[in-house]
Amino acid sequence: MIIVNKWLVPKGYLAITLWPFIFVRNEDLLSVEDLINHEKIHLKQQIELLLVIFYLWYGIEYLVHYIKYKDGIKAYRRISFEVEANIHEKNLNYLNSRKLFSWFKYL
Repeated sequence: MIIVNKWLVPKGYLAITLWPFIFVRNEDLLSVEDLINHEKIHLKQQIELLLVIFYLWYGIEYLVHYIKYKDGIKAYRRISFEVEANIHEKNLNYLNSRKLFSWFKYL
């Protein structure tokens, strides 16, 4: 389910996925297919890791990259979940052929 809510989406971001919801900053973003696809990829990742493990892994990976690069944006962009979603967001058929734990190859 996609919900428009500018308060839940952090400033500087267009959307955030918190299973089972995708939150977008404004209504105009509802028609941006690659953004919605990016967030749907995150839904799959979250389900694979039973939600709690996903959020823990995401946070730990962010911290590791932050320590390494001393840059929050670089750290965020290097999280394996984000790398997978960024690479495949324009392929609207990706989720039909995606194998389980595909994000793992982007570690």
